[in-house]
Amino acid sequence: MRKPSTISNRVVYTSESRIRHPLQLFREMGRDLLASRELAWRLLVRDISAQYRQSLFGVLWAFLPPIITAAGLLVARNAGAVNIGDTDIPYPAYVMFSMALWQTFVESLNAPIAAVNTAKPMLAKINFPKEAIILAKLGEVFFNFGIKLILILGLFIWFQIPVTWSALLAPVALIHLVILGTGIGLLLAPIGALYGDIAKAIPLIVSPWLLLTPVIYPTPKEGLFATIVNLNPVTPLLVTTRDLATSGLVTNPAGFWVVSGLAFGLLLVAWVWYRLAIPFVVERMSS
Repeated sequence: MRKPSTISNRVVYTSESRIRHPLQLFREMGRDLLASRELAWRLLVRDISAQYRQSLFGVLWAFLPPIITAAGLLVARNAGAVNIGDTDIPYPAYVMFSMALWQTFVESLNAPIAAVNTAKPMLAKINFPKEAIILAKLGEVFFNFGIKLILILGLFIWFQIPVTWSALLAPVALIHLVILGTGIGLLLAPIGALYGDIAKAIPLIVSPWLLLTPVIYPTPKEGLFATIVNLNPVTPLLVTTRDLATSGLVTNPAGFWVVSGLAFGLLLVAWVWYRLAIPFVVERMSS
């Protein structure tokens, strides 16, 4: 009697670069992205629970930075120490809202680097879709912004800021801002997993970057500084999100769409780089 044949799923590794077959690479990326949803959700729930369970102040940490920054700037402005200029909405609401958006961008930039560094033991021992750890961290970013949204809504009510239908489009612009940060973070994540200098250098870059972004001051209209601020890729995305949520008048729509297109392109390139680099990073960590 003939025995039935057994079929085994084997993974064949070759020296040929996967970038030589882009269509197959993109199919694998899409497949793994869909397959990583359940694991990403479990990691998200675990990380959020650990984040607030091990914190004395819990969700207050989402509120404290913009409140403290706004309070300091308000005192300096009223004392005449800084000349910030006029804003479309009351300054305390302006700076707290803008700081919440800036923090969300910075969190999205740090998310891929933190995800890979935190998951090093799991990456070295378990074979799973590597997109899961990135999705989990991005979910944490949006969760934290949801908490900040409570503060933002309270500001709108307190200062009686009118809300128009354009506020419904503000989350779309916010997603573009997060995509820009995630793209930059994904480019740095494989290198940051091997060298701790990346994580240490980011705060040194982010601090002056904040000063070149219209977060604590209105967008300048003329001069060299205005040119530098407008060339900052974060500026049109952050300003458009703020405009849609407050006045409803987008001041730089062309800049928003140009930077959005670049952000989506950067994310795709960074994702491919992440897919190609992570196996070598895991091999380096395991050796």
